[in-house]
Amino acid sequence: MMVLLGVTSAMVLIAGVLGAVAWWQGIPADAVRPPSSPGLWAQVVDTLRRTDPRGAAWVAGALAAGVSVTAWTQWPVMLAVVPAAFVGVPKLLTAPRQTDIALLQALDRWVRTMAATLATGKSVTDVLRGSARTPPPLLAEPLVLLVRRLDDQWTPAQALTAMADELAAPDADAVLASLVLAAQRGGTGATTTLAALADTIQNRLAALREIEAERAKPRVVVRQVTIITLVVLGAAMILAREFFAPFATPTGQVILAVLVVAYSGSLVALRRMTLPRRRARILRGAS
Repeated sequence: MMVLLGVTSAMVLIAGVLGAVAWWQGIPADAVRPPSSPGLWAQVVDTLRRTDPRGAAWVAGALAAGVSVTAWTQWPVMLAVVPAAFVGVPKLLTAPRQTDIALLQALDRWVRTMAATLATGKSVTDVLRGSARTPPPLLAEPLVLLVRRLDDQWTPAQALTAMADELAAPDADAVLASLVLAAQRGGTGATTTLAALADTIQNRLAALREIEAERAKPRVVVRQVTIITLVVLGAAMILAREFFAPFATPTGQVILAVLVVAYSGSLVALRRMTLPRRRARILRGAS
């Protein structure tokens, strides 16, 4: 009976963690599995090919730790708790990638380069072509596609709008919309517009860096509290194992699973609070 309840608690825990991760990432229910998914063996082989060796070693170590802790404590729920903690806790407590800041830095460099080139009297189309020769790394591929579209007789407005759809960022929309207007007006006022955009990007970069510094403070506190809690609990389980004897019962296993899911949910909620909100775009293609 105890084993059955322990296994059930582990299954509930895994389902709770997966559900929390799906809710955090915003994955819709109908997007979890594609309409025509390949066979199970093909999916496994494809996953193994794309898996980072270090990540695979970490997951293998987490599973081995889960088995070891389960065998030592005789708590079936630990078979799910330990691997989930090894894999999920570092992801929840690390700082998210600053994609907005990186994109703004690339846009700032690109805009300033084009503003300096436009001042020499070149057209907007020629400036766009020239900017693809020494682009910021983050914009290298979109600019190459932009030049190819211009070579295929796309209008500058069509090519810039397609580039906006590929970047899919409100900050990029503001820059590309200004370039669309400048191209339609024959470059009139484009230098002044791009210089003003560069100043605006610098102001937004400073604001984003300050916001990220404030968001990092509670993340550091929670990371420290979590590490201290895990260390204290681990030491207590080794030095005063009899104190945790009630958790060895079936009811204790269920309570332990609920507590772990509740704490994991709080970490997921905190993670969502420290992520920047998605802003609406202002430039979209016909599609």
